[in-house]
Amino acid sequence: MSEVLLAARSLTKRFGGLAAVNGVTIDLRRDRINAVIGPNGAGKSTLTNLLSGDLVPTEGSITLGGRVVTGWSPERISRAGLGRSYQKTNIFLPFTVWENIRLAAQSRTPHAARWLQRAGSVAAANERAERALELAGLQARREAIAGTISHGEQRQLEIAMTLATQPQVLLLDEPLAGMGTAEAERMVALLLKLKPGHGMMLVEHDMDAVFALADQLTVMVNGQVIASGTPAHVRADPAVQSAYLGEEEAHG
Repeated sequence: MSEVLLAARSLTKRFGGLAAVNGVTIDLRRDRINAVIGPNGAGKSTLTNLLSGDLVPTEGSITLGGRVVTGWSPERISRAGLGRSYQKTNIFLPFTVWENIRLAAQSRTPHAARWLQRAGSVAAANERAERALELAGLQARREAIAGTISHGEQRQLEIAMTLATQPQVLLLDEPLAGMGTAEAERMVALLLKLKPGHGMMLVEHDMDAVFALADQLTVMVNGQVIASGTPAHVRADPAVQSAYLGEEEAHG
């Protein structure tokens, strides 16, 4: 089995009397994509927010790279090796593609707070940014203004910015949302390209993409995991067919 990079055990998050996530256990392994699926309100985004540090769990633990990171701030968890994309694209629209990626890379330099230092002089940051630009396939859009590129390219840019921070684990929240067929195919190819070096959790509603990408499926309903396993195993599960996939999709 591949190396476990992130392990969450019995994660629970309560808001008053509501358990948005209830006793969820999940492993993210290097060279594996774990897709988390489920109907709206299943707890998928809350789970992502717990793993990234945007929310603190009521109960349970999170280990990243062998260190317990439960309760750490999002910035500290990010520096420990976790990268995240959001449902809404989170980029600097007036800046060029290259400037966006370089800013992300600079956040990992030892003296990132020295704002009087010329950004172009930070060789290590520039090298990380170049690698991320190439990995994301955006070399031809290097000097384009981020606000003028297509929606699909903006999503690629957000992932490139995440890669520039050199994460081991990627949490991707609906990376294919709003894309046409060609853009979705490019994103699927990008994620498969990134898979060997990372552990990845994918929250996605595009089931064609999910079944094309996922090594492991985790199905959530009402904050709980109702099934987990290979796509073929989960797809055949009667509880999953009833709760989420639907009879027609499951037998199609």
